[in-house]
Amino acid sequence: MSAQSASGVSRHFVLAAGGTGGHLIPAFALAAELERRGHHVALITDARGAAIPGKPATLTAHVLPAGRLQGRNPLSWVKGLRAILEGRRMALRLFESFQPSAVVGFGGYPALPALLAATAEKIPTVIHEQNAVLGRVNRFLAGRVNAIATAYREIDRLADKHAAKVHLVGNPVRDDVLRLRDLPFPAFTSEGLFRVLVTGGSQGARVLSEVVPDGLSMLPPALCSRLQVTQQCRPEDIDAVRARYASHGIPAELGTYFENMSERLADAHLFIGRAGASTIAELTAVGRPAILVPLPIATDDHQAANTREIVSAGGARSIRQDNFTAVELAKQIQAIAQHPETLANAAHAAWNCGYPNAASDLADLVEGFGGAPLMDVIRLAGQVSASGQEAVA
Repeated sequence: MSAQSASGVSRHFVLAAGGTGGHLIPAFALAAELERRGHHVALITDARGAAIPGKPATLTAHVLPAGRLQGRNPLSWVKGLRAILEGRRMALRLFESFQPSAVVGFGGYPALPALLAATAEKIPTVIHEQNAVLGRVNRFLAGRVNAIATAYREIDRLADKHAAKVHLVGNPVRDDVLRLRDLPFPAFTSEGLFRVLVTGGSQGARVLSEVVPDGLSMLPPALCSRLQVTQQCRPEDIDAVRARYASHGIPAELGTYFENMSERLADAHLFIGRAGASTIAELTAVGRPAILVPLPIATDDHQAANTREIVSAGGARSIRQDNFTAVELAKQIQAIAQHPETLANAAHAAWNCGYPNAASDLADLVEGFGGAPLMDVIRLAGQVSASGQEAVA
């Protein structure tokens, strides 16, 4: 812990997040920032979340039951409610020993029991919404929490009565991605390589495998002949995609997972893929133009909403999946990349949409709800054992 909090007092914070990368990546970034400031941080999630790579080594994960209240079957509601109540009881027990100054929720059903427990105990609470649509759990909690941190200026499904609680901080990204922000956009000339990065999330996206190779092949020869593609595919699709690129004579590196994704993003001139919150945050942090294909089954169509700001700024093009054909893809790529200056301008527009201080700003907000320094001194003094050592849960 190289840094100390502004007050010089070490506090305890609990972060609660659903078991997907979209929820956990910003939680991990906030945990790292709070730990740099000298605080102790614990994570509440589900079994899937506890196994996701990227968790800071010092961050202890607590797996709690997390029921879902959805569907029309009354039995499923009873089962979900029981799990939520059990998770709430377990969270209360954790709070008794850990004594958090604040609890921060990042959405997803696994965050619900922890936030319910915190509000019941009058522990300060903050929720962070990564998408441009307030998620179901965050909508349910919005009236109960002390603050709502957002990643976009315009948030759908956010009630006007909660506007006074809103703090625009952006969506925290990983340090290895944020370090790329101050590097120049890769040189793109009329004769050099045109490097395209294609991903569809952690599981890939079949529609990208089916459309992108043919769409790239339809580009004008001046662009097509300079293509160098990196594409993430589902394991069952990779052979067919490789054959399709080979038939078009387009060099392509394919894989089901790329560990060094930040390096791939650093080299890319153009990104093609889904519009998840973490994807948009990374594209705008680094400044990479994009062709975005929002996931049509995303809850409340939130991926389409995520594209509004970057598209309006000129940093990306968005194509609905129903309209995502090889012809339309080629058309949109030409519009954004036909001339070197056009692509560079789009990269700069995407860069201007970034929130590079998101983790720090969110940490400032959370510390602000972390209790008065004097009260923290009193509380911490009560945790010192007879041997003089601070008792840490």
